[in-house]
Amino acid sequence: MIEYVATPAGTEHFELAEGPVWDAARSRLLWVDILRGLVVEGTLLESTLSGAGAGAGAGVDVVRRHQFDEMVTAVVPAEDGRLLVAAQERLVVIGVDGERAIGPRVVTAGASRRTNDGAVDPAGRFLIGTLALGGQTNEESLYRVERDGSLLTLDDDLGLSNGLAWSPDGRTLYSVDTLERRIWRRSYPKSGAPGERELYLLIEDGYPDGMCMDTDGYLWIAMWGAGEVRRYAPDGSVAAVVRTTAPHTSSVAFVGPDLDRLLITTARQNLTPEQLVDYPDSGLLFLADVDATGVPATAWSGNFGR
Repeated sequence: MIEYVATPAGTEHFELAEGPVWDAARSRLLWVDILRGLVVEGTLLESTLSGAGAGAGAGVDVVRRHQFDEMVTAVVPAEDGRLLVAAQERLVVIGVDGERAIGPRVVTAGASRRTNDGAVDPAGRFLIGTLALGGQTNEESLYRVERDGSLLTLDDDLGLSNGLAWSPDGRTLYSVDTLERRIWRRSYPKSGAPGERELYLLIEDGYPDGMCMDTDGYLWIAMWGAGEVRRYAPDGSVAAVVRTTAPHTSSVAFVGPDLDRLLITTARQNLTPEQLVDYPDSGLLFLADVDATGVPATAWSGNFGR
């Protein structure tokens, strides 16, 4: 098994950084701080773009922030540069001029749940899951938001819907149920309803969170509480581990023009004051050089919010 070490990509601490995605068309990094209601846009430093190692000045500069008065759980770029944001209960579209348009509701108003991790499928449609705010119910959902804003339910019996990724050919969807420690997979046709899910991985020694896919068909999964990202081979074995100095690794994405850098988000959430002293890098973004390249993210192509 190969081991890599990730190093901090900046000095700003986030409470619950999540959902990193590389917008290749605009050379920008997007992510959210769920608890602070922040959508963040960033750029990679020039030393990163020139191929410097993670310890040689590589980093992320924050260039723009979008503040919400509620939690925000995911952000993805649209084809025309707009941003689709999953707010606490519904979707919001931020125009290139910063103006906001309210999109479809995902969670019933006042329900004891919120949206969670989201991603765009190979056909340009947005998928978004939910989690319970009052304890595990095993009634959480994963939805596909159709281009007109209607919702297609993929799952409605999850403990906590989390990371999403597609195989390099786009024909298989992988999805995380964090509390059940399961990675599901299902066939995913470009049109029509996805296939029945089947268990791909049961992770008995940790809680899987966000994830991404590389071009060799390996999943990179952030392990909440373990301070690491694991690379899982198609047969389910662990092929590599990326270590960080923050225990709550929350999500991961390939970034940069060649999609050959690994960006890892982390959190301060649920850490005691004593733990924050022991792990002062908690909440930072991290970067690592790894021997893999990522599958490009697809831009959202929905029609609502214009």
